Amino acid sequence: MKRLGAMLTFLSLLMMLAVACNNPASDVNKAVTGEAQKASTPQAGAGEKYAITPQNSKVEWVGSKVTGSHNGSFEKFSGEIHYANNNIAQSHVLITIDTSSVKADDPKLTEHLKTPDFFDVAKFPEAKFESTAIAANADKAGMHTVTGNLTMHGVTKSITFPATISVTPDVATVDASFAINRKDFGINYPGAQDNLIRDEVVMKLTIRANKKS
Repeated sequence: MKRLGAMLTFLSLLMMLAVACNNPASDVNKAVTGEAQKASTPQAGAGEKYAITPQNSKVEWVGSKVTGSHNGSFEKFSGEIHYANNNIAQSHVLITIDTSSVKADDPKLTEHLKTPDFFDVAKFPEAKFESTAIAANADKAGMHTVTGNLTMHGVTKSITFPATISVTPDVATVDASFAINRKDFGINYPGAQDNLIRDEVVMKLTIRANKKS
């Protein structure tokens, strides 16, 4: 019985360790990263505009290391969806994030993320995403492939990721979950030698932009 009890305890520990070591980025699409592309400026006065604010939307993230993961978000951001010609594929998205508003589920981590080890918010106070192309997925209603320039930590890269998008007369809805490689943007802090930080960070966008009057 003692041997059986020891075996069950060992198996339980293995299961707990497996859960702790799971990489959240393994369960989502990985954004395709490349050189920055030229963004087109929306034509003034054409189409409808929808405002992205912290009151109607969320910009969240999940980071992980060998022993587990942390959930977080950005609390301050603003943006706009320019819905052109009643066509999502011709629309334009711009969102600017206050990097000092980064928040993690651990207060000590929140402060560490603001230092030069990570976002270096004193030097790089803003991150920005601007779309360069939006393509509908013919096989899945509402699914789109979004491409745009992400500027973060002083580095601008083009990223491409899937998103569910819909627009009504009152609200533009965008839902996306994808992984980016932090090292593509010069965030290289490795973490403790026995508890290394993974390169992939999961981004979660929940946007419910309200039409501007």
